[in-house]
Amino acid sequence: MAKKTTATSQLSTTDTVTIHDAKLQRGQGGELHQTADDGDAAVLTTAQGGPVADDQNSMRVGPRGPLVVDDFHFREKIFHFDHERIPERVVHARGYGAHGFFETYASLAAYTKADLFQRPGERTPAFVRFSTVAGNKGSADLARDVRGFAVKLYTQEGNWDLVGNNIPVFFIQDAIKFPDLIHAAKQEPDRAFPQAQTAHDTFWDFISLTPESMNMVMWIMSDRTIPRSFRFMEGFGVHTFRFVNAKNESIFVKFHWKPKLGLQSVAWNEAVKINGADPDFHRRDLWQAIQSGNYPEWELQVQLFDQDFADSFDFDVLDPTKIIPEEILKPQPVGRLVLDRMPDNFFAETEQVAFMTQNVPPGIDFSNDPLLQGRNFSYLDTQLKRLGSPNFTHLPINAPKCPFAHFQQDGHMAMRNPVGRANYQPNSFNKGPRESPMRGHRSYAVEEQGTKARLRPESFADHYSQARQFYISQTPPEQRHIAAALTFELSKVETPVIRERMVSHLLNIDETLAATVAQKLGFQSMPKPADAAVPTRQDLEPSPALSIVVKGPKHFEGRKLGILVTDGVDAELLKGIMAAIETESAVYELIAPKVGGVTASDGSWVEAHHMIDGGPSVLFDAVVLLTSTEAIDDLVMEATARDFVADAFQHCKFIGYDSSAVKLLEKAGIADALDEGVIMLPGEDGIAGFVSELGKLRVWGREPSVKLGKASPTIK
Repeated sequence: MAKKTTATSQLSTTDTVTIHDAKLQRGQGGELHQTADDGDAAVLTTAQGGPVADDQNSMRVGPRGPLVVDDFHFREKIFHFDHERIPERVVHARGYGAHGFFETYASLAAYTKADLFQRPGERTPAFVRFSTVAGNKGSADLARDVRGFAVKLYTQEGNWDLVGNNIPVFFIQDAIKFPDLIHAAKQEPDRAFPQAQTAHDTFWDFISLTPESMNMVMWIMSDRTIPRSFRFMEGFGVHTFRFVNAKNESIFVKFHWKPKLGLQSVAWNEAVKINGADPDFHRRDLWQAIQSGNYPEWELQVQLFDQDFADSFDFDVLDPTKIIPEEILKPQPVGRLVLDRMPDNFFAETEQVAFMTQNVPPGIDFSNDPLLQGRNFSYLDTQLKRLGSPNFTHLPINAPKCPFAHFQQDGHMAMRNPVGRANYQPNSFNKGPRESPMRGHRSYAVEEQGTKARLRPESFADHYSQARQFYISQTPPEQRHIAAALTFELSKVETPVIRERMVSHLLNIDETLAATVAQKLGFQSMPKPADAAVPTRQDLEPSPALSIVVKGPKHFEGRKLGILVTDGVDAELLKGIMAAIETESAVYELIAPKVGGVTASDGSWVEAHHMIDGGPSVLFDAVVLLTSTEAIDDLVMEATARDFVADAFQHCKFIGYDSSAVKLLEKAGIADALDEGVIMLPGEDGIAGFVSELGKLRVWGREPSVKLGKASPTIK
C-alpha cells in the first residue's frame, strides 16, 4: 500500500495526548506511549537490565514490513509470557474439542496450490477446539469472553492450523502488546480475582489507555461474547493471509466459518443463571449434538482480493483491528466443516492438541500483519513449555496423517527417531529425506524495503470509525445490550477516572451510547471526547452482516424446547408437540416435579429428563407448560416453577401453555403482560403453527417491558 506509509522510530516529544488524567505521547501510527523521560517513573528494562525505548511496537523492516529475528526485547517478552503457566494454557485454557472433516466444494487451483483445495468433494480429517480466552480450566462456559475457534486440518501435505476466534478483529495491532493485554484481563495479581471476567480495574485501565482496542470493545460488549452454543457462532481467521498458486501468483485471503444453524446468543442475565445451573453448558451441548447424530456444520467462506483492492480500501488490510465488510467484499463459499466424533479421551486429544499459526501447507502464506507475524514467532515456545518436550508432534492428536520424514531426533519423550547410519543431509549414503523445490513450501516473493525500526504505519491510526460502524450496524435490542454490558463492566471498576476515560472514548463512537452509559453510571457531567489520532468517519454505512439478529436463523432446527409437565398432562397434546419438534430437527427435554417422571392423562408413564429444581428455563431456547387441573395448585407453590416461567418471559423466549397452566402464568406475574410470544396450545394455528413461530427464537419487542436494557435519557 503506497498511501500513508511514512513512519519514524523516534517519538515526538511535543505530540502529547491527555486521556482524562493520563498524559501520553502519540506515535506515528496513532499508538500511545507512556514514557519515563519527563517524570520520576522507573525506566522499563529487559530482564537483563537494558533500558527499553519502545514497548508498543516490535521491530520490522519498514512501516508495513515483516518482523526481524534480532528483536531481542520482543523475543524475551513473549518467551517469558509463553512460559507463565504450568500446566494449562496461559490463554484459551477452558476448551472443548471434536473430530470431523472438511469437504472441498470446488477446485481453487487458480488461486492456491494447497492440496486440500484441489479436488472437489475430497474430505480432509479435522480436529476443532473451542475455548474461552480469559478463564482458567475450571471456569464456567458462559463467561462473557471471546471464543477461540481453532481448526487443525490434516492435509496430504502437512497440518494446517487455522487458529482463530469467533470475532474477526482483535484488541491490539502488534503482538508485543499481547502479554500486557492478557495480564490486564486475567485475575489481578495481588488478589487472584476476578476469574474469567473483564469487569475489573486492570482490564479497563489498559483498554482505556489503548485506543486501538475500541473496535474490539464494541464486539466484546455485544452478544457475540455470550454465544448460546459453539454450534451457533461464527469463526474467523482474523488476519490477512495469502493464497499462492502453482505459477507463484498470489492473492490475499481472509477466512470465515459460517454456522449452518445460524447465529444465536443469550441475554446476560440468562448467561449468569446458566453458569449457576450448568457451568458445562457449551460442552454438554456439543457432546449431546454429536452423540445424537445432529452433527454441527460450518461453511468455510473466503474473501479474496488483490493488491489493487488493498490499496483502494479505506483501511489497512494488515491491521488486525479492522475488517473488510461483507457488503464491500462478499465472502465466497469454498467448503464445509462437519464435526461428527467426540474424542476418546479428553486429555489425550483436546488438552494435548497443539495449534500454531505457522503450521501452513504449501499454497498458504502469511501477510505482514504484525500481530500474525508475532503469533508465528510465539506459538512454538508455548507448546514446548506446555507439553514439556520438542517432541509434542509425536502425540497422535498433533501428528500429521500424511507421510512425513525428517532428521529431528532424541529429546524428552522421543517416540520415533531417524533410522540408519545417516541422520543428516547432505550425505553420500543416499539415505534419508531430501528437500523438494517443486513440492515444498515457498513464501511469496515480496520485495521489502525500509528502515529497520520500531514503528507503526499511519494507516493503522483510525481507531474509532469501524467501532462506530459496528455499533450502528446493530439492531436496537443489540445496541441496548452493548450499553448494558458496558455499564455492568464499568460499574465493577473501582477507580472513577478509568470509567471516565472509557466514556471519553465512547463519545468518539456514538454520543447516545456514551450518554446512556454515563447516565447509568451516575456521572454528574460528561467528560470531553478522547483526543483521536484520526477523526471518526461518519460516512461508513451500516453493515447488516455484523448483526446477530439480522443474520439469525429463521427456524428452530438444532435448538432445544423445554416442556414442563405434571401428572395428568394431556397425552395427545404432549405427543403432538414432541413429534412436531422432531420434525423440525430440534430436540426436547421434559421437566417434571420429580425426575422420575409423570403419569399422563391416558395412564401412560412419561419419563422426565430433569426435576424442576435442576431444569430451569435458561437451559432451553423456548418452553411449553403442560399441566393439569389436578396438579396445578401444587405446582404453583413451587418457587422453581414460578422462576421457570418468569425467567423465560424476561429472557424474551416463546412460551406455549395449555389452559390449566394459566394459574402458573398468574403466579409468575406475567398473566397481565402476555404478548404474541406467549401462545395458548394447541391454538388457532395448531401445534405446527406454534413450532413455526419458535424459529424467531426471541420476542425482542418484549425486552423494554422487562427492563433488560431500557434506554436512558441523554445527559446535557
